[in-house]
Amino acid sequence: MVQSAPRLIVGLGNPGAEYTETRHNAGFWFCERLAETLGVSLRPEARFHGLIGRSGDTWLLLPQTFMNRSGQSVLALAHFYRILPNEILVVHDELDIPPGHLRLKFGGGLGGHNGLKDITARLSSQDFWRLRVGIGHPGDKNQVANFVLNRARREEQELIDAALERALGAWPKLAGGEWEAATRVLNAKPPV
Repeated sequence: MVQSAPRLIVGLGNPGAEYTETRHNAGFWFCERLAETLGVSLRPEARFHGLIGRSGDTWLLLPQTFMNRSGQSVLALAHFYRILPNEILVVHDELDIPPGHLRLKFGGGLGGHNGLKDITARLSSQDFWRLRVGIGHPGDKNQVANFVLNRARREEQELIDAALERALGAWPKLAGGEWEAATRVLNAKPPV
């Protein structure tokens, strides 16, 4: 596979004020901060079922379809602009990683994440990049839905915010298609 710079950055989350500060919106948080850093405004676009913005050749997308139907939005934009799966970076919350930690990876399993499941089904491919933002696990699988749809504790939120800042710091490497260098930076143990 030829590695190229990402042409589409997708932040996963749920639309609506009641979800804005919930753990499941970690992908939205990253894309909103990236848009601000790049001076890009995110505006509603009905045909792509989301909020979109553009910086050079890179699109930013926050699907407004709710998490379980994120693929509808991703497919619409990717198809319209002829963006291949390996040119997509999906940023999402990850239960299996502690708050403050990040993992950048290409392809692989879906870890039960409904947003990733829908994107994979719509694209007919798992071959896209993922930036996993650790939010921790409640310890009981029966508590997961409630956990992701609630706010993080203050100390957890501070760790998540610090991780998002590190991810923004790695943006020049990501934007340049320097995936290996970005992986080393993002997957490193966070500073104490």
